[in-house]
Amino acid sequence: MFSSSILLQILACALYNNWWPLLSALMYMLIPMPCLFSGGGSTQFLISRDGGGWIGAAKFLTGASTVGNLAIPIILRHAQMIDTGAMFIEFVSFFIFVCTVLCFHRVSIEDDW
Repeated sequence: MFSSSILLQILACALYNNWWPLLSALMYMLIPMPCLFSGGGSTQFLISRDGGGWIGAAKFLTGASTVGNLAIPIILRHAQMIDTGAMFIEFVSFFIFVCTVLCFHRVSIEDDW
């Protein structure tokens, strides 16, 4: 699923001969960083109510990166730097990426796997 998300990112750029949509691919690398550094690589801390300085900062950075990933194609489209089709392909790519993360989270919390 993740590779199809990256494929859609590249297609959004290649089909419209404009490589600005790859800016949101950079955010794909930034979204898991707070989980890796503050959560120990686990997604459990994102749904817990426990909080401290670093856990709260990690939750904020994860949310800000996620919203930023949605905002980049909208801002690029508003500035008329990308076409509407590329923006929608970016949204589909983001949806697939979120589904991948949710599947990973679900599998990681189950003990049967």
